[in-house]
Amino acid sequence: MAFDATKDKVLESWENDETGLIISINQYGDGEPKMQVGPRTFTRKDGGTSTRKPGRLAIDDVLWLSEIIEDVKDKMNEYFLKEG
Repeated sequence: MAFDATKDKVLESWENDETGLIISINQYGDGEPKMQVGPRTFTRKDGGTSTRKPGRLAIDDVLWLSEIIEDVKDKMNEYFLKEG
């Protein structure tokens, strides 16, 4: 089965203002919601913005993730309760 972008939904997202790392809860079709790490946004030299894979996480990203992980968990539980 081929990937269908119209079935891919971002349910919630968080972005680290300092590092550009994005954490999101995504759902494909009727599948279960899952947490995604990345992409990472950054400002190019010309002033525009781009995204890239998150790669390895520095301590700033890990500390930020530890601060928001309870919110992420609570939101995921909300989506599971809606489905169940």
